[in-house]
Amino acid sequence: MVSRFEHPAGGYKKIFETCEELAEPLPATVTGRIPPFLKGSLLRLGPGLFEVGDEPFYHLFDGQALMHKFDFKNGQVTYFRKFVKTDAYVRAITEKRVVITEFGTFAYPDPCKNIFSRFFSYFKGVEVTDNCLVNVYPIGEDYYAVTETNYLTKVDTDSLETLKKVDMCNYVNINGVTAHPHIEQDGTVYNIGNCMGKGATLAYNVVMTPPTQKDKSDPITKSKVVVQFPSAERFKPSYVHSFGMSENYFVFVETPVKINLLKFLSAWSIRGSNYMDCFESNESQGTLFHIAKKNPGEYIDHKFKGAAIGMFHHINTYEDQGFIVTDVCGWKGFEFVYNYLWLANLRANWEEVKKAAMMAPQPEVRRYVIPLDIHKEEQGKNLVSLPYTTATATMHADGTIWLEPEVLFSGPRQAFEFPQINYGKYAGKNYSYAYALGLNHFIPDRIVKLNVRTKETWVWQEPDSYPSEPLFIQSPDGVDEDDGVLLTIVVAPGAQRPGYLLILNAKDLSEIARAEVECTMPVTFHGMYKP
Repeated sequence: MVSRFEHPAGGYKKIFETCEELAEPLPATVTGRIPPFLKGSLLRLGPGLFEVGDEPFYHLFDGQALMHKFDFKNGQVTYFRKFVKTDAYVRAITEKRVVITEFGTFAYPDPCKNIFSRFFSYFKGVEVTDNCLVNVYPIGEDYYAVTETNYLTKVDTDSLETLKKVDMCNYVNINGVTAHPHIEQDGTVYNIGNCMGKGATLAYNVVMTPPTQKDKSDPITKSKVVVQFPSAERFKPSYVHSFGMSENYFVFVETPVKINLLKFLSAWSIRGSNYMDCFESNESQGTLFHIAKKNPGEYIDHKFKGAAIGMFHHINTYEDQGFIVTDVCGWKGFEFVYNYLWLANLRANWEEVKKAAMMAPQPEVRRYVIPLDIHKEEQGKNLVSLPYTTATATMHADGTIWLEPEVLFSGPRQAFEFPQINYGKYAGKNYSYAYALGLNHFIPDRIVKLNVRTKETWVWQEPDSYPSEPLFIQSPDGVDEDDGVLLTIVVAPGAQRPGYLLILNAKDLSEIARAEVECTMPVTFHGMYKP
């Protein structure tokens, strides 16, 4: 499944370039046949504006949010995109400069103000960005574009108009929430974020937002904290990007990548700092695995620990015979992978890209197994008795349970990332298949399917083609777990029509159809299919 292609022509640089929004949808040229059950929209989010005037954004997560939409109708496809009109975007466009500090780009105070007003403007408090470039998901009847701060942006998924900005801090004790909630069949949304816990120490809250309300009130206003996880360090929460959820449990993986809150708070008051400057690694911590009961929420106070990994995406989590099995996309070691995602790195020539990636942590798909039934006297022996995994859990003398993973996939500098599953039917359940975007030295150049039981892989790849996260849509009459299609957006800079929606058969990754448009597209991170 390792990438077969080199990219000396550097076509991938195209996906990190600014593009215009569209005034109206563009018709796509379809080859193959669009499956008749595809009747809705594919929605995707990512950065689309990489500089303002002559001020560049520096990090992959700084470009201003652009929403993309492919609509399916009677076998025809149209493509549309619009910038999300966040405060960060509107003010940048109006003032022709970076006004709100982003992940890796510092916003300087207005140079026209005198030194005193500039000095005081530093102390008005941190202006947190609402640049929602990471994902889009439903809450009740509404749709929200999101990043990892406390702001969600309500959008109209038909017109792509921006409706309103919502501050989660108004409803729950949270400093921000991830862009990877779990959504149950009835529409209940679970998410996690760090918060101020008891006794002014940091903690992590799992927040539940109920489904559509009978009285038509906004479900967000009914959000509540279900359970709280403790933080290993008092003033330094770990960076959390996603979490695991099975039928009855939450799994929270606390990695050694920390946010130094004191640095974070002083950064804005004195010097030209951004979010990236506030990350550090606790080289001695390793990785802590926390579990909690879901309903009613209850933290289970066992110390599960493993070697240091960086981790952004959970693949799936399920319970089996008294164990919690949690599959993740890991990066070995304690170094923060985002250090390698500066735009200057990603836009370098291929040999330079490869050289930089050689220094980065190694990606690996890992399965951890957490025993629920623990007895202190079982010191030194493997507590995992599931017949199909080599993952182990061993009780140490101090009561810590050490977790060693089973490696489900590993290839040098080849990441299986942005994972997706048949979420509707298999989220939180024992499953067989995961789909992902293959990163080749951080450049997205293939779509991959992994059988997590047999470790067999399938690959879709074409030269000079840069796909995005594949979304799985089940066929209506599907019986098997992988009866369905994958939707991905591919950028092929050299082609006559350089951007297209690709539809693959989820069984073997063979091409079913593509819908090509006469414009290129920048990178997208996450999204959803809206039937």
